[in-house]
Amino acid sequence: MNPVKTLAAALLGLAVVLLSACASGPAQGGVAVAAVPAAVPAGLTGYRLGSGDEIKVTVYGEPELSGNFVVDGEGEIAMSLIGQAPIGNLTLTEASQSIEARLKDGYLRDPKVTAELVKGRPYYILGEVNKPGEYPFVSGLTVTNAIASAGDFTYRADKGRILVKSMDSPNEREVELTPTTVVRPGDTIRIRERFF
Repeated sequence: MNPVKTLAAALLGLAVVLLSACASGPAQGGVAVAAVPAAVPAGLTGYRLGSGDEIKVTVYGEPELSGNFVVDGEGEIAMSLIGQAPIGNLTLTEASQSIEARLKDGYLRDPKVTAELVKGRPYYILGEVNKPGEYPFVSGLTVTNAIASAGDFTYRADKGRILVKSMDSPNEREVELTPTTVVRPGDTIRIRERFF
């Protein structure tokens, strides 16, 4: 095969890929940006926002409207243009859609908004750990990390099963402890004493 034709075909293929990438979204600062909503981390699927949660709101192409916001005691955040936006008891996806709808109502033609949890309500770890108490929540936190933050298990701890009470439930539930067991903001984790 002719090396010149091979090189020309490869360059043509690269040009097609680059042009299709540029056409995938509106230009922002000379670079094409696809308006794709941020994925919600698995542990936060269905999580409902509440007072004290800090979220990062990104309005694509509008950096002055984007930023970090803390949900106040009324379940609202204060944003430029739209004022108080009620997002308490909404999921991250629902909060994004609510802010989009408010921005669309006379302010922006076709806003694209994402919301991510930056810092959630603290979680609590009780029972058979060396330092029980309240700890700050960070995204991606697992029970294994939470136990390590609390000074590890005591020698009497049941290391196989734990009890978890979520903010949205009045009852504790028994959970098998695995390396991927997630902590959600506001959870209360109780480590029981094992029976010999």
